[in-house]
Amino acid sequence: MSDAADIPTVLTAELEAGLNTLSTATLTYQLQIRGIRSTFLSGLKPLHADKRMVGRARTLRYVAVREDVQREYAGGINAQKRIVEATQPGDVLVIEARGSADAATIGDIFATRLFALGGRGIVTDGALRDTPAIAAIGHPVYHFASHGATLGRAHMPFSTDEPITCADVFVVPGDVVVGDGEGVVVIPAALVAEVTRDALIQEEKENFALERVAAGESTIGLFPLSEERLPDFKAWQAAKADK
Repeated sequence: MSDAADIPTVLTAELEAGLNTLSTATLTYQLQIRGIRSTFLSGLKPLHADKRMVGRARTLRYVAVREDVQREYAGGINAQKRIVEATQPGDVLVIEARGSADAATIGDIFATRLFALGGRGIVTDGALRDTPAIAAIGHPVYHFASHGATLGRAHMPFSTDEPITCADVFVVPGDVVVGDGEGVVVIPAALVAEVTRDALIQEEKENFALERVAAGESTIGLFPLSEERLPDFKAWQAAKADK
């Protein structure tokens, strides 16, 4: 396990404010045009589609149960307990569970502790246990399934704060994790500032296009925005700024 102090923290208040206004679809597109195609965590559902999530990735990896070493990995102060207790304000716990829906990866007690320490969210490509109780906590959580069994039925807690694969996406501790009603996208730490900047510009252009299309105009020249329509867009921006 890496020391939390060694994990990069790239989020500033300004970046966080910007990311909290951006859709995961826009951010996924910005990463895609940079050649990074696998950043959206497929198949995960939000417990609260109306809540936003922005935070620093902390990771937990589960491996499949093997009974002769289960006590070694799952007993005592195991990796699950260590990562929960190491949570810092602004962290998002991202769990690799191999897409298994056959046992839980976290329940309400550990979730409560994580959020009490300032965690921003939980993302798992496995199952939740005590799903209604976790939902009642009221914080962003994304999951693949729900299951009544504890993790020992299928998983052993193996490692923390190491690169993992969650929902077919490679996640490095310190990456920025953004969630909305559609799902979760992972932004490499080194690209957060430029992706946020360009995504804000993209969404402003799309808001202009949406307004004009809703007023009856064709999408041609508006989406994507053509050079010919740039003066109209800039005039629209200026009118908004004057209000």
